[in-house]
Amino acid sequence: MGLLRFRKWLGLSLGLAVPGLLAWPATGRAPGTREKGQAIARPTALAQNLEGRMVEPAEIFAGRPTVLIFMRTDCPISNRYAPVIEKLFQTYGLRVRFWLVYPDAKETAAQISAHQKEFHLSAAPLRDIHLRLASLAGATMTPEAAVFNRGARLIYHGRIDNLYIDATRARANPTSNDLEDAIRASLAGKSVTPDHTAAVGCYIADVAEKPAP
Repeated sequence: MGLLRFRKWLGLSLGLAVPGLLAWPATGRAPGTREKGQAIARPTALAQNLEGRMVEPAEIFAGRPTVLIFMRTDCPISNRYAPVIEKLFQTYGLRVRFWLVYPDAKETAAQISAHQKEFHLSAAPLRDIHLRLASLAGATMTPEAAVFNRGARLIYHGRIDNLYIDATRARANPTSNDLEDAIRASLAGKSVTPDHTAAVGCYIADVAEKPAP
């Protein structure tokens, strides 16, 4: 679904949105450049679980801080971050809702399940085959993280940390743990500065729109 079609469809879904959330502002900004702190009206279903059931916003956000981490099974940088993602889940998973979001419509539920087992990932997976969550989060890369506060307001999106300088160069160790800092801020009810960082990895725009069975 293209961005303009998505916005039109989203507008038609306002009557079914989560109570109390505002509409996506008609600013003309691309998803990755819209203002932080703006609550968004959401359609009744945003993604699928691995059983093919559509998952509604109330389940995804659940009234508590929520982390979306966008992944691809074939992205080597996503895969290298698997231990970091799992450590964050084990540390904060009882207080923060974690989802691993797979935006490549070609990846089947079986491939995603096998990927999670291979890389020892415990957070619940979602298939974002229409890129609705990617649009809401402003995500353009895998791996990329988005953090929403208890009011389902986006307070951060971008890299997990600064381990990668670019796609071919990495530091020995990260010096900035951006996602963990954003998670801590969400739990404390604080804003995040900076609220957006550039992620390094595989472009979501490269994935096909046609869903796998």
